[in-house]
Amino acid sequence: MTDPSARPLRLSTADAGFEAAFAARLHWSEETDAQVEQAVTGILDAVRRRGDEAVLEYTRRFDALQADSMAALQLAPAELKAAFDSLAAPRREALQAAAARIRSYHEAQKRAGGESWSYREPDGTLLGQKVTPLDRVGIYVPGGKAAYPSSVLMNAIPAQVAGVGEIVMVVPTPRGEKNPLVLAAAHVAGVSRVFTIGGAQAVAALAYGTATVPRVDKITGPGNAYVASAKRRVFGQVGIDMIAGPSEILVLADGSTPADWVAMDLFSQAEHDELAQSILLCPDAAYIDRVQAEIDRLLPEMPRREIIAKSLNGRGALILTRDMAEACAISNRIAPEHLEIASAEPQRWEPLLRHAGAIFLGGYTSESLGDYCAGPNHVLPTSSTARFSSPLGVYDFQKRSSLIEVSEAGAQRLGRIAAELARGEGLQAHARAAEMRLKKP
Repeated sequence: MTDPSARPLRLSTADAGFEAAFAARLHWSEETDAQVEQAVTGILDAVRRRGDEAVLEYTRRFDALQADSMAALQLAPAELKAAFDSLAAPRREALQAAAARIRSYHEAQKRAGGESWSYREPDGTLLGQKVTPLDRVGIYVPGGKAAYPSSVLMNAIPAQVAGVGEIVMVVPTPRGEKNPLVLAAAHVAGVSRVFTIGGAQAVAALAYGTATVPRVDKITGPGNAYVASAKRRVFGQVGIDMIAGPSEILVLADGSTPADWVAMDLFSQAEHDELAQSILLCPDAAYIDRVQAEIDRLLPEMPRREIIAKSLNGRGALILTRDMAEACAISNRIAPEHLEIASAEPQRWEPLLRHAGAIFLGGYTSESLGDYCAGPNHVLPTSSTARFSSPLGVYDFQKRSSLIEVSEAGAQRLGRIAAELARGEGLQAHARAAEMRLKKP
């Protein structure tokens, strides 16, 4: 069997047909397959009606995991600790180092804006905001094609830093195969309870609650099309972080970073799945040629080369721009999940970039460092949603309540204003409730 080849689409912004070709390459349908939607509807309804019984049924069907009770699918804390202890020392130390960096970053995030505040006006009226953590959250950790201990850390640690009372983790274990590193990460991150269930049925169990799985207030974490569809449908019953699409990387290169580094950075997203998108924007045609040559040279070495090739051939692009400023403008149109500035002067271009999930500055800052251990969260907006949404963080696990304490003197002033506006809206009870606090002349 011959190795696959990867030929990302070559484009130039100077070409007459650039806009149409560019739009076609970027296009990603947000519509999930009708069969997925239909299947998810049935699963959610069954779990809502039948609870644990339905979860067990779907776990047997989809994960080929035979269990007679939900108790058999809940992992004891001792099993998580045993998984941690079983790791080789270098891997155990790496896990702890990554967790410490992620915790440190999210603690700084909390200090910067996650505290309650209030102030008093001269008449004694108090106004403010009370910030409180959610009581219970559910984190979904993928467990099908690959294991993702990093997702455990990135979802659980900011929730713990925020002060969430209970963190419930669900992770599919097809055919009962448990990944020790995932379980060890749950131990390190302080996860409260772990159930070895996945798919739409796991989302339903978290959203509605069953006799065994507690109902949560919010569900975070990525998954496949069934998980994304289920999260979309249960939103309103519970909060969700985002609807995640395929992974993306955009590299802005000025030609100063070794071409093999950039080629491997493009691979780092392409290896996730065939629908992942890897794009290079560069004003140097000769450099783009070198990157393609490195793609050709390095691809046969990659264990996931078939996935990488399908991703690059189907959704990848190497785009020649007029200059770096134009590359930045195109980047803002794409609003990528991961944005690397592979430049000798990253600080020069960063101010021009407005929309990205995470920005990686300079040739030494590979996107993979952000995925695992730099500290900022790797749960990022995809499919151009970085135009209006943000990375997962402490603020996703907190809610804000307004504080209002009106003094007697304040009620005299505010009551007249409220009564006037309430009568203008035709809401007499509102007006009278305010006026009853007014002093009689």
